[in-house]
Amino acid sequence: MSNEQKHTGDTGHGDNHHPPDHPAHLAHHFETPEQQFESGKLGMWVFLATEVLMFGGLFCAYAIYRGNHQDVFLYGYGALDKMWGATNTVVLLASSLTMAWGVRAAQKGQQKLLLTMLFLTFMGGVGFMCIKGVEYKAKWDHNLFPGTMNAFYYEAGQPKYPEKLEHAIEFIDGRNSGGNSGGEVQGGGGHGLLDADVPYDESPAIEHDAQQVGHDGAGHIVSASPVILTASFGAPADMSTIKPPASPADMGVNDAVIDHAGVLTTPSAEHTQVLWRDLSSAEQKKVHLFFGIYFMMTGLHGLHVLIGMILIAWLFWKAKKGAFNKDYFAPVDIGGLYWHLVDLIWIFLFPLLYLIH
Repeated sequence: MSNEQKHTGDTGHGDNHHPPDHPAHLAHHFETPEQQFESGKLGMWVFLATEVLMFGGLFCAYAIYRGNHQDVFLYGYGALDKMWGATNTVVLLASSLTMAWGVRAAQKGQQKLLLTMLFLTFMGGVGFMCIKGVEYKAKWDHNLFPGTMNAFYYEAGQPKYPEKLEHAIEFIDGRNSGGNSGGEVQGGGGHGLLDADVPYDESPAIEHDAQQVGHDGAGHIVSASPVILTASFGAPADMSTIKPPASPADMGVNDAVIDHAGVLTTPSAEHTQVLWRDLSSAEQKKVHLFFGIYFMMTGLHGLHVLIGMILIAWLFWKAKKGAFNKDYFAPVDIGGLYWHLVDLIWIFLFPLLYLIH
């Protein structure tokens, strides 16, 4: 960067230490504008590295929990709206484009274009937060709060809010089944939503070794004593690990089933969506943790969006006063780096929370 912008007043450098023609924006602890610019940019990259470490911890928690409780995540996805998530992705990507355009305008000294791009970027943040507010309201309307207020929260092995739980189950089952849940578990003999009876359809059965066994395999468990083992990402079943379930309610949608004919089937192969009855009784008590992870990750990201909006508003105010030109645009460049990180984190959050099944 050149030193065309001259200083005409006192900056604290002192006339005995610096020549009177140094740039007005040069801080006293830097020798040249180039040094100041590179130092500021390095500082932002170090800060962004710490942000990646923080979100990386949340991503690790997500990966571990999802790997250990696949049924819970398959069920919890039903409460999320992919359309709103995709819309927010487009909004943030567009705002990232306008931010990059604004940085280029600052570098070329195009003040009017810079103001326009900063304004559009700010409005992109407003749009994102409004859409997120719509998403949050839909969950709060169905008592899907974070923490112990969640409808799926269990206390001492029992639902803390049974009536709220019924309402939340009806909402998610209705979405997962295309709006056909009707408040009842369908195909399960007409059992209520909170019953812990057999979680799979009682399909037509045939006689086999004096036991009733579903003739079409996965998901139709009516045998008196089936045995199960946990399916492991499609790997061949280890027959030495089979065990009888404590009760039919303990059989999850991701459990492989060996019937009395010795046939190994996987119930999840017949399910495109997971309903409440598909969850084992143990997994039903963990559904609220899915929403805990969801609100933690999206809430922390939303906080970063708000901070970015404050930063962009400050840049807009400074730009309107004519603080930036082609010789001094470091704050715009550094602010753009922060906003791009906010967008990048959402690019990971969107598929992890809304798309992966």
